[in-house]
Amino acid sequence: MAEATGSELPVLHSVLLQVLALLPLRDRLRAARVCRRWRRLALDRTVWRHVDLSPHRVSSRTLWHLVRRHLRDSLQTLRAGTLCCGGKQRLLSPALLAALGRRAPRLRRLCLAETDLRPVPYESIPSLEALELSRCEIPAGWFCGSAARALPRLQCLVVRNVPAFSDHHLLNVFQSRLKTLSLSGTYRVTDQGIQRAAPHLEELERLVLRRCIIGDSAVDFVGRHVKRLRFLEISDAYSLTNVGLAHLAALRCLETLCLDLRDKISRAITALCQALPQLRHLKLGGAGLEDGAIDKLQASLPHCSFSRTP
Repeated sequence: MAEATGSELPVLHSVLLQVLALLPLRDRLRAARVCRRWRRLALDRTVWRHVDLSPHRVSSRTLWHLVRRHLRDSLQTLRAGTLCCGGKQRLLSPALLAALGRRAPRLRRLCLAETDLRPVPYESIPSLEALELSRCEIPAGWFCGSAARALPRLQCLVVRNVPAFSDHHLLNVFQSRLKTLSLSGTYRVTDQGIQRAAPHLEELERLVLRRCIIGDSAVDFVGRHVKRLRFLEISDAYSLTNVGLAHLAALRCLETLCLDLRDKISRAITALCQALPQLRHLKLGGAGLEDGAIDKLQASLPHCSFSRTP
């Protein structure tokens, strides 16, 4: 094999860094033990921009070690949290989060799964642009009162199957200038909560409501106030009718619409889509449309791509 020239070495170096960045955390740490060169590469700042701990059973002690030794100012995304035998583990503490904020001031996205956050004050979360919570326990005071101003840069909030998240939390979220709000399985978020929060969420561009207890009145307020929406997904909204669906015609900037309404709505979908001038992507799941109706819908929307899920 020919010996690499000097001009080829930087290319090989950059390629190795990209490969190492794609490796799972455990493999990155193993690579650092191969030789001195690999250690330098495996510990390079660019390799540690995005760290995913979710596949591993990470203890608080291990996370402390990572914060002190590996998570540096290049870190942009951190995913953490695993389910322990005794229930949701108390993976995070205010002291650990403070250390993370100091060591990784460029951290933009924090994704936590199956983590007990009840002992953690909202104010101790580092300043983020995106926060994702999946199957977590949160205290009643999160997002509320003076704590609501703790994350002034927050633009994206994703909440999946967090039982404690309620209208009370939603009403305080608007103090952040959110661009994306995704709520899945938050059964304590109701029509009344959406109605009261919608006038303060006028900067939203992406809204996802899955398995939330909402109906026509909530959708009416979304159409009336959240005018900048470009992406909207509504699924398993069993109380939503044709009347509520018609209110979405006011979303003149909407480009992508995803509906999974379990055979509740049929003809209203065609009328709605024709009333949305910017609509380019339509995805339907569970809607009561026969093949003939689907063909008619596609013909009436020549500039819109269409897909359907069972």
